[in-house]
Amino acid sequence: MRRDPASFGRLHQSDARRDRRALIWCERAARFPREAHELCAIGRFRVGLPHLARKLQRVLHEPIPTFFNPQVTFVKLRSWFTIAAARALLPLMAASALLGLAAPVPALSEVKVGTSDWTGWVAWYVADQKGFFKKYGADVKLVWFANYSDSISALSTGQLDANSQTWSDTLGPLSKGLPLKVVLINDNSAGNDALMVGPKIHAFADLKGHTVALEQYSVSHFVLYTALARNGLTPKDVKVVNLSAGDAAAAFMSGRVDTAVVWNPWISQIQKSGKGTPLFTSKDMPGLIPDLLVAQAKTIQSKRKDLVAMARAWFDTVAFIQANPDEAVKIMSKVVGMSAEQYKVFLPGTRFFDAAANLEGFDPQNPHSLVAVEPSVAAFLLSNKLIDGKPDVAAGLDRSILDEAVKK
Repeated sequence: MRRDPASFGRLHQSDARRDRRALIWCERAARFPREAHELCAIGRFRVGLPHLARKLQRVLHEPIPTFFNPQVTFVKLRSWFTIAAARALLPLMAASALLGLAAPVPALSEVKVGTSDWTGWVAWYVADQKGFFKKYGADVKLVWFANYSDSISALSTGQLDANSQTWSDTLGPLSKGLPLKVVLINDNSAGNDALMVGPKIHAFADLKGHTVALEQYSVSHFVLYTALARNGLTPKDVKVVNLSAGDAAAAFMSGRVDTAVVWNPWISQIQKSGKGTPLFTSKDMPGLIPDLLVAQAKTIQSKRKDLVAMARAWFDTVAFIQANPDEAVKIMSKVVGMSAEQYKVFLPGTRFFDAAANLEGFDPQNPHSLVAVEPSVAAFLLSNKLIDGKPDVAAGLDRSILDEAVKK
C-alpha cells in the first residue's frame, strides 16, 4: 500500500472536447519519460500525485491546464497519460517491429520480477545472494525500479512477469479487469507507519480540531483514516495538510504541527528527538497494509515451476532474516544505499510472512486475510475516488502456487 494516487478535478467542458485538450497536454508531457511514466503508472500509494504534477509543471515550463479541476479522478488522468505515452512510443514500436522481422529475438525463460525500495521486497535480494533461488531451481531476474510506480505500470502493461506491490495498488488494476493474481504475501507493515503526536495530545479525543501533516492519498492517509474510524472520529474532525513524509516529519519536529503521519525512518527520528510518540501505528491495524508478489495470469501458466520455486526460496529467506538479522540487514542496506545501522530500524516494524502466515493470509475466514481486509482498503480508495469501481477480489487471488510450494 505504498502507492501514488490523487485527483485533479472535474472538467467543465464537454467530455469529448475536454479529453482531446487533456490528451494534447499529456502528449507534450510524455516527451519527458521519467515524469510521464510516473503519472502513467497505476500508482504507488505512498507518492502523492500533486508532487508529480509539480514536476511536470517544471519540465514543461507551464502550469497544468485550467480544465483540470479538483474532482477528476486519478484513474482518468492516468488513462490520458497512457494514451499519450503510447502515441509517443508508436515510432519506436514500429521501428522495433521492422527490426524484429529481420532478427527475431527468442523469448527468455526467466521470470522477470519487479522490486523496489520496501523492506519486504528488498529481501528478495537476500534470496538471490544466499542462493535460495538456485537451491530450488528458480530462474529469476530481479528488476530494480527506483520509482515504485514505474514497476506497477510495467506489470500492468506486460513488461514484467510479476511485481512486488501492495494490495491497494493491486485493487486498482483488478477493478479494471486486468489479469493479475496475488500469489504470495511478503510482509505486513507492523509499526513502520505511525500517527505521531506531541505532548499536547494524549488521546484521540484530543485530536479534534488539530492539523495533521501527511502525504495525502498515501498509506499515511490510510493510516489516519483507519485510526480515526476505529476511535470514534471522522476525517472532518481534523485538518489535513499535504506534505511529503520527510516534510511532515520536519514540520512536526519544528512545532509547526502537533501531529503527523509518517513511516520509518522518520518515526525513529522523531522518537529519538524526544518530540513525539506514536498514538497509533500500523501494528494496530494488522493485515491492512500487506505487501505482495503479484503475477500475470499467463505467467502462472507458463512459468509455474519458477513461481513455486520462488515461494519456497522466500520461506527460506524469511527464516534466514529471523535467524541472521545482522547479515540480512547488510545485504538489504547495500541494495538501497544505506548503512546497516540505518537500515536496522525497518526490521522491527516489518512482519515477514513465512509459509504458515501466507496460508492464514490467503484464508478468507481469517480476519486479517487479504479477502477480509479488502473492503476496508477499497472503501478508502473509493471514498477518495482513487479507483472507479469495486474490484473482483476472487479473480485477483491464486493460492495454487502457495499450496504447491508448501507440499513436502
